[in-house]
Amino acid sequence: MWELIRTNKQRSLILFFVMGICLLVLGYFIGGAYAGEEGGYFGLVLAFFIWALMSMISYFSGDSIILAISKAKLVSHNIHPQLFNVVQEMKIAANLSEMPKVYIIPDPAPNAFATGRKPENSSIVVTAGLLERLNRDELQGVIAHEMSHILNRDVLFMTFSGVLLGSIVLLSHVFLRSLWFSGGGRRYSSRSSKGGGQIQMIMIIVAVIMAILAPLLARLLYFAISRKREYLADATAVRLTRYPEGLASALEKISNSDLDLRSANKATAALYIANPLKKKGMKLSNLSSTHPPIDERIRILRNISQGANFINYQNAYSDVKGRQARSNIIPSSAMHNKDRVSLRKPPEHKPGTKKAHDLGDLIRAVNKYTFLTCACGMKIKLPPDFKKTEVKCPRCGSINNIPVAEIAAIAGVVHGITGQTEKQPEKQKQKNEFVYHRKGKGWESFTCPCGSAKQISPSFNKPYFFCNKCGRKIIVE
Repeated sequence: MWELIRTNKQRSLILFFVMGICLLVLGYFIGGAYAGEEGGYFGLVLAFFIWALMSMISYFSGDSIILAISKAKLVSHNIHPQLFNVVQEMKIAANLSEMPKVYIIPDPAPNAFATGRKPENSSIVVTAGLLERLNRDELQGVIAHEMSHILNRDVLFMTFSGVLLGSIVLLSHVFLRSLWFSGGGRRYSSRSSKGGGQIQMIMIIVAVIMAILAPLLARLLYFAISRKREYLADATAVRLTRYPEGLASALEKISNSDLDLRSANKATAALYIANPLKKKGMKLSNLSSTHPPIDERIRILRNISQGANFINYQNAYSDVKGRQARSNIIPSSAMHNKDRVSLRKPPEHKPGTKKAHDLGDLIRAVNKYTFLTCACGMKIKLPPDFKKTEVKCPRCGSINNIPVAEIAAIAGVVHGITGQTEKQPEKQKQKNEFVYHRKGKGWESFTCPCGSAKQISPSFNKPYFFCNKCGRKIIVE
């Protein structure tokens, strides 16, 4: 595995510098088009400055920018415990030293990506729609794929290359637009000698050709490497989970979705496990796509039968691609390891198992809604700007007190509620209190001293609630 990572990092550096050289050459000819040979050197220096500046921004803030653009929100374990458990499992399987941060995009379209400049500060991002649609084994396959990008050191390279590609495209676009509005090369010939004017005209022609071809070549190179890394991440995910059907089934569900991911754009599309900009029914050529064909990836995964090693994935890849498989997708250094990694058996899923969250509740939880469970079992959903200290149950009419900690969580600040809530117990002590001792964990019925019938659901976990008839505080022990 370490040999694979080393080879991957070497290829990443080579591609990074190749795209950087494209940017420098483009800057030289654009500068020469404006001011001859001296302008060429000035353009070279300016392009190098752009390269260095954008690389520093990508290294130190690239992941934060991507997370902000994607509208991803950092979540805790209690939002989706199963997701955190799966990430922890794959972190251990990948032998990473640090647990990646977990983010959720509150969007119903299923997808996921990973980001971060190194494993120690990496992040895994999934959409609410992905969590709602996938079972545990499918979710494990997707998390393993994203963990593989972190393990293989893909995330920093993809961020760097994406920024360089954007710089090349932007520089070319600015030059062509300025050339169009300045009237071409007419203004240069009048200021230069005959020989100098001819040289400058040649520079203009070369600069125009470079401005057109450089973004296309850089984009094709970027897309080709992106597709290859998707294959490699699939292969690594199979090795981590030893269950290729989990990832195959997840990709199938993602591809069958006709929902567009609203927060995705051309700058971040290559990071996702499946192209978020590819609408259902839209055919993209291999040259213009950031991802390999998803049906092809599924066939490769389902063609793996002998084991979960890299060589098993390579054999499945060669069988599916046939003559199109001109070279190995797995580096030769990883192909030497022929130790057998057995596939695990398909799990037995219990029919009718209810998901921990439905899509609506999950999106509300990510958006910092608070959920209170009434004694009657009614789940009350409170928005982040809810500022009252109590809420009336719409089903049974019981008054539910909201703890200060939950008010602070949903409102962001206490707004003086703490003082009100601290005084409330003294006020309640002046009234009669009734203590009810629970007999078990199921549904229980009892009668308040005022004669009002009460029920407690199995999910009720608050220490007390208030009778809607007499206002008496009913303490549950």
